[in-house]
Amino acid sequence: MTSRSVPRFDPRFDPPLPDPGAADCPGVDHSTSCRSDPGPGSNCCDQRPHSGPLSRRPSLRDLGELVRAPAALSVIGDSLAGLAAARAGTPTALRGRHVLLPVASACLYLGGMALNDYADQFVDATERPERPIPSGRVTPRGALAVGTALTAGGIAAAGLAGGRRALAVAVPLAACVWTYDLAAKEHPAGPFFMAACRGLDVLLGAAPGRMRSALPAAAGLAAHTLGVTVLSRGEVHGTTTWVAGGVAAGTVAGAVAAAAAAPSARATGPDTGAVGRTTTAARWTTVAAAGAYAAACLPAQVRAAARPTAANARTATRSGIQAMVPLQATWAARSGSLGTTALLAGVAAVGYGLRLLGRARGRAGVSIT
Repeated sequence: MTSRSVPRFDPRFDPPLPDPGAADCPGVDHSTSCRSDPGPGSNCCDQRPHSGPLSRRPSLRDLGELVRAPAALSVIGDSLAGLAAARAGTPTALRGRHVLLPVASACLYLGGMALNDYADQFVDATERPERPIPSGRVTPRGALAVGTALTAGGIAAAGLAGGRRALAVAVPLAACVWTYDLAAKEHPAGPFFMAACRGLDVLLGAAPGRMRSALPAAAGLAAHTLGVTVLSRGEVHGTTTWVAGGVAAGTVAGAVAAAAAAPSARATGPDTGAVGRTTTAARWTTVAAAGAYAAACLPAQVRAAARPTAANARTATRSGIQAMVPLQATWAARSGSLGTTALLAGVAAVGYGLRLLGRARGRAGVSIT
């Protein structure tokens, strides 16, 4: 990792993070000696990530935290929105195997989260010592194995669901995930790789139909992802007013663009009145979903622009990821698929319920980046 991977705190924004080894090394000034020489032979505790054998196998909770399991709810709607857009106005038949497309999306996303922690193990030892690898609950080798297995499972599921057309999207998508996590994250091109992952995920869902029809939805979700990823770079040390303000402006533009055009509803029968009612319902549903999307993330982005602290950047990043679902619902409604929109509304409700349950149990929210 480069020195840029572990930037220093800006004292204007953040107090120092607690040192995970301070309680076990009384009398040692960890703010100096352990920062400059964290090796085993130095006059401080070894703060490197745990790489030796674990005293126990990681629990399901440990693995769930490694892959940020609840965050998978924010990605399954990509393929659903893509499929809705690809089927708009066409007789494309739905088959049972198409259910595997959201499964493929979720596997590739969860595998990417495991790879994220594998790649960030040394940075997390300083910045996020509570995560599974630096805390010793999951080994780096185990995290790499989980990421590899989930990636392979996602590609296999895509192939079973959509054949060669789906594989032609799933393989580049997996390559983008690995490239971002292992090489591009700290580079200026990193957010663009992440945006490409989200756009390709939408096109993965469109594989059974007309993929060209899903390009606007893919572009809309990719643009939102680009903004969220840029904002997430300030989660530990603070962002800037220009970055947060630009992301907020992008949210407004994205909501307006998604809601502006009337949906192209599918014909439901010879009754033109029924078609008109469906179109009207889809149009107002699109506007409502776009409003829900903006309401989900815009306030936190505005707060981050007004006061660009690390805490506000984390909140805005988390809100931006949670806002993926109403944005997916917006594009599904714009395609005239009210059933998919209702399903995504249910996904959003489940995610909200899980967050409330976590708060009720007194668990602090785990970073999902």
